Amino acid sequence: MDAAPLKIDLTPPSERPGPRPRRASKRVYVGGTSIGGDAPVRVQSMCTTLTHDLAATTAQIERLQEAGCEIARVAVPDKRAAEALPELVRRSILPVVADIHFDWRLAMAALDAGVHKLRLNPGNIHNKEGVREVVRKARERGTPIRIGVNHGSIGDRAPDETRDEAQRMVDLAMSEIGILESLDFTDVVVSVKAFDVPTMIAAYRRLAKLVPYPLHLGVTEAGTLVSGSIRSTAGMSVLLYEGIGDTIRVSLSEDPVMEVTAGFDILKSLGLRDQGLTLVACPSCGRADIDLIPLAKVAEERLRALPHPMKVAVMGCEVNGPGEAKDADVGIAGGVGKGAIFRKGKVVGVHPESELLDALMAEVDKILVENGLEPYSDKAPKLSHEGQLTPGRSVPAGQRG
Repeated sequence: MDAAPLKIDLTPPSERPGPRPRRASKRVYVGGTSIGGDAPVRVQSMCTTLTHDLAATTAQIERLQEAGCEIARVAVPDKRAAEALPELVRRSILPVVADIHFDWRLAMAALDAGVHKLRLNPGNIHNKEGVREVVRKARERGTPIRIGVNHGSIGDRAPDETRDEAQRMVDLAMSEIGILESLDFTDVVVSVKAFDVPTMIAAYRRLAKLVPYPLHLGVTEAGTLVSGSIRSTAGMSVLLYEGIGDTIRVSLSEDPVMEVTAGFDILKSLGLRDQGLTLVACPSCGRADIDLIPLAKVAEERLRALPHPMKVAVMGCEVNGPGEAKDADVGIAGGVGKGAIFRKGKVVGVHPESELLDALMAEVDKILVENGLEPYSDKAPKLSHEGQLTPGRSVPAGQRG
């Protein structure tokens, strides 16, 4: 019998699909959650509540955790916020990061409260003995420190300055790292965020070559939901694809739950995390036999809390839909007053339009049960797409006059 032909991929590694291997970095623990090393790229967010409002802050952290958030940061601008930290840490379902500026005594209070990480810049705490006390206590407690350099806070550019803005950020970060290392502290995470995407990318690329520490990626002051998500994706995806980045925050002027959703969507799109729903939906066109846009939105809302990885498609026509989304685990392909349910490109049922989403949910449950998992539909939001077809869709696309 002839031997099977040897299959060799002659494509250069740099041209193969998929992100490059992750940059090697030190592993740091934030509570029980690891960052860096071989840990997955972590998604984190920051609470928008007043930290001293324990009920509101705890409730927001719970919502963040339900969305998949792995680390929650809170602002500690004053004594009242610091005094709330012991109880907040006790109540929080997620590791808590205390965001400190200028006052070393607030950092000491946060450490005494048992926070799981500090975000501070030693250089903007002008009491050097205070810095030493903070670092000593952080080292004793095993609490990591993130040095967070933002482009907007590096100071005005001198007339004779020859460095570009990315290098100014990197140099400041290295100076701050040097302060910690001089005190024998190496449980460090670093960020060099900027609003300008090319500056941000250049800064992280340069920093990644200089330090062994995990990198926290972000585009600072990115904006509102749509523009901010696009700007964050433009910056972070380049770096993540190059293997740079160990944890991310999508900074939005929005409910922080949306930051988490956007963060996971970025990672899933790059193949870096496989968690929950991945929605495939065609953009709709005149050929569509169903009002696809509201149908896709309702399907996404009903499946957003899906706890297991699953690719779900919502396609506009029965003819091409199943084939175009054949890699989806399950999907809908719309028809005139009805639609098909398909799995891996094969139609498994046809249902009236009014029953289509319920049929999709039932098929999702069937897939979960087949894989030894609990059904999901009873836990899903009870939304309906009834009445969302536009009148023009009542006639097949090929017959519309």
